[in-house]
Amino acid sequence: MATSDPTTGVRNILVPVDGSPASMDAVALACGIAKKNKGKVYAVHVIEVRRSLPLDADLTDEASSGEDVLVRAERVARDLDFKVEGELLQAREAGHAIVDEAMERGVDLILMGAEHKAPLGEYQMGRLTQYVMRAAPCNVWLWRHPVRE
Repeated sequence: MATSDPTTGVRNILVPVDGSPASMDAVALACGIAKKNKGKVYAVHVIEVRRSLPLDADLTDEASSGEDVLVRAERVARDLDFKVEGELLQAREAGHAIVDEAMERGVDLILMGAEHKAPLGEYQMGRLTQYVMRAAPCNVWLWRHPVRE
């Protein structure tokens, strides 16, 4: 029995990037899908602002680091002959910002990269990933790297 291609019709993709290898691989995967379907990829890096600070606080170091992450994501896309739109966001909670951005942009897919972490001996999905999986208005795919010895 033939199965249909799950990427058919997936045009606009939001990729949260944190600089990890898995998030950069997610950018590459998103570019391949969007390129095939003549869509767009939006890379977002979220700076979480502590409650003790105003939401629009000047977080120069964090912003500089976030811009570096976005430049790396843009480089991944350029190497694949594709262009991503990068955006730096400041929010109290990264999960809320990612879901809000997905709704605002009307994306078909959120593609998240996750490193394999097993702090208690088995894989634990972080609260950010859990929140996005629960609250997203669209499909969510998780690109998890394999266990590393």
